[in-house]
Amino acid sequence: MSKPEAGKGAGNEAGSGRKLFIGPRFRRLRRQLGLSQTQMAEEIGISPSYVNLIERNQRPVTAQILLKLAETYDIDLRDLAAADKDRAFVELNEIFSDALFRPIELPKQELRDFAELCPDVAAAVQRLYRAYTEARRGETMAAARLAGRDEAAPYEANPVERVRDLIEQNRNHFPSLETAAEKLRDELDTPGHDLFRALSERLRERHGTLVRVLPIDVMRDTLRRWVRHQRQLHLSELIDAPGRVFQIAFQIALVEAGTQIDEIVKKSGELDDPARRLFRMSLANYFAAALIMPYGRFHEAAEALGYDIAVLGQRFGAGFEQVCHRLTTLQRPNARGVPFFMLRVDHAGNVSKRFSSGTFPFSKFGGTCPLWNVHATFDTPGRIITQIIELPDGTRYFSIAQTVRRAVVPYAQPQPRFAIGLGCEMKYAPRIVYSAGLNLENAEATPIGVNCRLCERTNCSQRAEPPITRPLVLDETTRGVSPFMFESAREI
Repeated sequence: MSKPEAGKGAGNEAGSGRKLFIGPRFRRLRRQLGLSQTQMAEEIGISPSYVNLIERNQRPVTAQILLKLAETYDIDLRDLAAADKDRAFVELNEIFSDALFRPIELPKQELRDFAELCPDVAAAVQRLYRAYTEARRGETMAAARLAGRDEAAPYEANPVERVRDLIEQNRNHFPSLETAAEKLRDELDTPGHDLFRALSERLRERHGTLVRVLPIDVMRDTLRRWVRHQRQLHLSELIDAPGRVFQIAFQIALVEAGTQIDEIVKKSGELDDPARRLFRMSLANYFAAALIMPYGRFHEAAEALGYDIAVLGQRFGAGFEQVCHRLTTLQRPNARGVPFFMLRVDHAGNVSKRFSSGTFPFSKFGGTCPLWNVHATFDTPGRIITQIIELPDGTRYFSIAQTVRRAVVPYAQPQPRFAIGLGCEMKYAPRIVYSAGLNLENAEATPIGVNCRLCERTNCSQRAEPPITRPLVLDETTRGVSPFMFESAREI
């Protein structure tokens, strides 16, 4: 039987006669899977020309093709229809709320259409705006250069944001690193509790590198140091057991997965030196986590244990933060985990990590909502707390949060405090052990916003600033629960 060409034998339109045009998202899915049009066409049973027409929005996606996509690549079709579009819309809405664009008054529906129909152009706009905001922050440096005090100093974009973009574009999943890490772990053939010894021997026997754990008076403020001329990897005694294993795995990533790492970096386009170096380090961290928690075994255990983070950490010899981070990477076709999002914040609310394999709309230009109980964990250190949160659009998420301690700090020195928030859409909550005993259908949700500058909820007592999307209302005769009043949203 021949494969259906464009408009021939492709079946009825998806959604009871409603034509579904998802060309840009279809193309993005194919690229995330690392497939050519010909390869995807072969795997889902249509012609390459039909794939090409779908991606250019010249043919709709049929119900049969959607089902075949779900079956072949183990994807949630609701995620295909909404995840990237919703995330892009949130970011575009944040960008176009800037005073720079306020005279234009773009209708929100136009932004939604833009995010859905032109995702690559939307990503370019986001990148351009980030460069603009970085340049705006650097006005003082620019003025100094114009005055001749620093003429040779070039402007560099924020490498942290650039690398975060690259990780997000890959949905925080790198198949080549997963495969290499699993292969190496199979070679080691050792349980998690013996991984420190096995990795240390690997470095010594294969790479002539000795691992040494040294006292604080030698390492001082350094936790890990690679001494090239001595062929030694020095680790501070302040690092706990999971951290020591991770640091050795990071070193192995650099020497044994360098080819795969460099290939990923090369495919990511032109990067300045800071971004390139940071991306390589991030990918080495990714490999290290995949080596400690190899995909197949970790995914199977996570599903069987209801994503119990403590038990997973005990089984694989990993810390709470390491396990949470690893859970956001389970995006292998035919073996996907719950699409979690994760962030790490300090006591002041600064976000130092954010990863998402789902649809949660993190803000890229601000903090988080203070009503999200990830901030409340500092009052109950070491204890997991749960919460159901609801965004202004009505989407609900189930989240857990707990404080973490990174390295041991000597007495009288400042103790770093961080909290980890991990969550997913409510439809996945029944699969998670932390939701046991909760009435998920009728549970009351805490209304939150992306952050204060984008949230349009009125009468929020926690509001720190007015939304940049609405004109501020100043009335000396009235004082509400919120310290700021603003014009209500209009339907446009």
